[in-house]
Amino acid sequence: MVLRIFGWSFGVTVIGLLLALWYGGPAGLAIAAILIVLEVSVSFDNAVVNATVLERMSPFWQKLFLTLGVLIAVFGMRLVFPLLIVGITAHLSPTEAVSLALEKGPADEPGSYAYLLNEAHPAIAAFGGMFLLMLFLDFIFEQRDITWLSWLERPLGRMGKLDMLGVVVASVLLLLAATQLAPEDKTATVLMSGVLGMVTYILVNGLSGLLEEHEVPHVDPEDESGSELLPAPSTEVPPRSAAKANGELALKTGKAAFFSFLYLEVLDASFSFDGVIGAFAITSDPIIIAIGLGVGAMYIRSLTVYLVRKGTLDEYVYLEHGALWAIGSLAVLLLLTIKYHIPEVVTGLIGVGFIAAALVSSVRLNRRNSENTPGAGSSQDLDSATAAV
Repeated sequence: MVLRIFGWSFGVTVIGLLLALWYGGPAGLAIAAILIVLEVSVSFDNAVVNATVLERMSPFWQKLFLTLGVLIAVFGMRLVFPLLIVGITAHLSPTEAVSLALEKGPADEPGSYAYLLNEAHPAIAAFGGMFLLMLFLDFIFEQRDITWLSWLERPLGRMGKLDMLGVVVASVLLLLAATQLAPEDKTATVLMSGVLGMVTYILVNGLSGLLEEHEVPHVDPEDESGSELLPAPSTEVPPRSAAKANGELALKTGKAAFFSFLYLEVLDASFSFDGVIGAFAITSDPIIIAIGLGVGAMYIRSLTVYLVRKGTLDEYVYLEHGALWAIGSLAVLLLLTIKYHIPEVVTGLIGVGFIAAALVSSVRLNRRNSENTPGAGSSQDLDSATAAV
């Protein structure tokens, strides 16, 4: 399974590193390798969240995520998007933007490609930060059967009964970021970009959920009975593993899957914004940056599919929680970068820390359940898991 899922990533890694060596020599090879590691470490929480969405999509859309989605992530967000940003902000044609990028001017040189991209950072950080913040707030303001940081998640879940609370909190934070963090000449830009980030999340996520309700449910491919799915007898959504066991996990197709695909692409874009700009702290060469971050994006795609196929999110029930808390921290850090410089290493370590803590908690929970229910193994009853929290 590992080779089948990560085979393309391994192949692209070899090709990418060879291109970096041919283009930039040993120094280019070393920098590209550093960027690959940095991209994977910073975006691991992205893979976990992607997996929670991707497992509800049909095999066709999962495959599309690994093909067309990779092209969008690698060439679109890591190469074309920065060129568009520089071209729009500096009023340059595509040809002029490419020429400016190839000059490899340092970030502190006015008029250089890296300098112009840094100038656009407040708007980019506001859009990506608010999109990720909305995702996090939707998560913590929802009541759940299973909680990780129960002392905090349960009260926040009860507060979420107040309609539109997430939008209110996000709006207040955006206003604070625009007035307290953004330069005076960029206050309006940060406000507009942040509002666009919120609107994008609400539209894409809302349309996906709306269309999912109207789609005819499809049987999980693992359910060989072929029986038509019936509505759950309870108003509570069953845990993911329980739904799979009962053949109740409907897979999205059609328009619902399409908007979920768009949601994943915008989510990936929100993660990649800061990574692209932060990469200029390591090198000002856009080609090396595109190679390093592009190969890293391939691994995030493959890791997402691996988590889905292995059922990791079912086995380690707190992993999704850790990833969402990591995203919440990343959203706040993105807003702070409007004014302050925060190294990518710090961002990556915080994200990995949340996920590692959630993984450790999940392992402890599994051991405790295994001791309480001998012979249950990894397929422990999630109801008892909830009671143990």
